[in-house]
Amino acid sequence: MSAELPEFYFRVQENGAAVFRVDTENRQRRIEMDQIAVVNVNNGQIKAQGDHQLTPAEIAAIEDWKDARTEMLARRTVDDIHRAVDHLNLTTQWVQSKATDDQLEEITDTLLLAMHDLRSVLVRKKADRVMRARGEKE
Repeated sequence: MSAELPEFYFRVQENGAAVFRVDTENRQRRIEMDQIAVVNVNNGQIKAQGDHQLTPAEIAAIEDWKDARTEMLARRTVDDIHRAVDHLNLTTQWVQSKATDDQLEEITDTLLLAMHDLRSVLVRKKADRVMRARGEKE
């Protein structure tokens, strides 16, 4: 383990994180973590834990983490979509070359509905973008 520990530890949760202050400056030289806040990346809320009053430096550190976390999650989402495209291509190849009639019977309707739903949303969003672009240029 590194000799220099960070000042804060963020225990990631589904919608954000629990924020802990890391303390090694005690007589036993143990690592102590005191929860100071909870942060929600979905709505941006930062709530102090218990009676703790967040300092401007703590709020700034939490905001920096929240911004970095939001950016990372956005990158992951786009990466997941690129992987979904790869899976669609692999699925197409499997259907064309290896799938049995029973396997196709099992997945065809569900896959067609999912693809139809996706196509409908993509077409609508594309039309919205085109209309906005035309409106801005005119």
